[in-house]
Amino acid sequence: MRTRTEALLSSGQELYPRFPQDAKVKSMSCRGFLEAYEYLTPGQTEEGTELSIQELQNQEARIRNRHVDLQVNPRAAHILRLRSSIITSIRSFLESRGYLEMQTPILANSAGGAIARAFETNAIEFPERHIKLRTAPELWLKRLVLGGFDKIFELGINKTHNPEFTTCEFYATYQSLQGLIDRTERLLSKLSQLTNELIHGPLGSLPICEINFATPFRRLDFFEEIKSATSLELPDLSRPDAEAEVIKIYEQLGNRLPASPTLPRLLDRLSAVYLEPLCQTPTWIVNHPECLAPLAKSYINRQTQRRVSARAELFINGNEVVNTYEEENSPFEQRRKFQEQVKYRDDDSTTDIDENYLQALEWGLPPTGGWGCGIDRLVMLLSGTDRINDVLPFGNLRNVVSRSVTEGKDLSILQ
Repeated sequence: MRTRTEALLSSGQELYPRFPQDAKVKSMSCRGFLEAYEYLTPGQTEEGTELSIQELQNQEARIRNRHVDLQVNPRAAHILRLRSSIITSIRSFLESRGYLEMQTPILANSAGGAIARAFETNAIEFPERHIKLRTAPELWLKRLVLGGFDKIFELGINKTHNPEFTTCEFYATYQSLQGLIDRTERLLSKLSQLTNELIHGPLGSLPICEINFATPFRRLDFFEEIKSATSLELPDLSRPDAEAEVIKIYEQLGNRLPASPTLPRLLDRLSAVYLEPLCQTPTWIVNHPECLAPLAKSYINRQTQRRVSARAELFINGNEVVNTYEEENSPFEQRRKFQEQVKYRDDDSTTDIDENYLQALEWGLPPTGGWGCGIDRLVMLLSGTDRINDVLPFGNLRNVVSRSVTEGKDLSILQ
């Protein structure tokens, strides 16, 4: 059992002298030393709740006891400091170019934007209604563009991947896809430079970011690269039997079908298997099939004679980092694409036709470029970590909920 004096001296608590700083203090006993100081940060760890070295090496124990992890693990703290610097830099990059930051509703009647299963809840004011957590702020932000805000952005949560998943989205009128690509490449080059400056300085526990962000980034055409990788050509996707034809390609390749083999999911899986692994260095995938981007403009590609979307996805180390496209601004075309999207509904995609948004489009949306980036994945990339929990201050929802179960109990159960 430690004495009280030993416990206090080893606790790391701040001591503040009771006597003036310029007073001449002669040598004194340990007890006299303690009596001459007062504590600005009182605290005491109870017996049986101290974390052992073995427990701090356990990832789950560390994330559930984040306050301890951040005190004793410089790398954990440096990742969060880098995250803050990256967010600040993105905000500054956009504001310096005339973008206004906006906040849009998180809860509404429909999730809006991304194709994903929406989280549902109820409000005391409307107990009979199901309210959904948005999967993306896209439709709200484009309503602001309709209202005359030419350049806007929002930093906030997005439920597509994780309840705490942080994104940045911006929208700018009269911005072409090429302009969006150029702006992205400049931003990421700037963030890479910032990261390495910080790592050479105050964030020295993190590895140097060695990704080559030299511009222009490499590009892959969706249809051409699928044909090159599989030696099979995708059918005309506008035909009624397109889904069945793509399933035949899966059978020829010996690939297992996704759980819900709709045409968008079949094509998305082909991209995940054959295209995304090719994108280790910063690489754009362009000319996606129209059905993969129902909110984007589409056109006939002169080279392939395919109907494609005006969209580009940026992948690094095989992971999507940025999704950008020219927004569909025709209310008639958007209704047609919404109707097509509804055909592909399943348990994970419950999207309905958003009549309010279609009515808003009738007021005239200027040609607009939209851009979205996952902040958490970007921080993982630049900080050299492969765990999303490391870049979230308190981990994911599972970690947060599990913490309350173990709070006040013997932490050895976490091993």
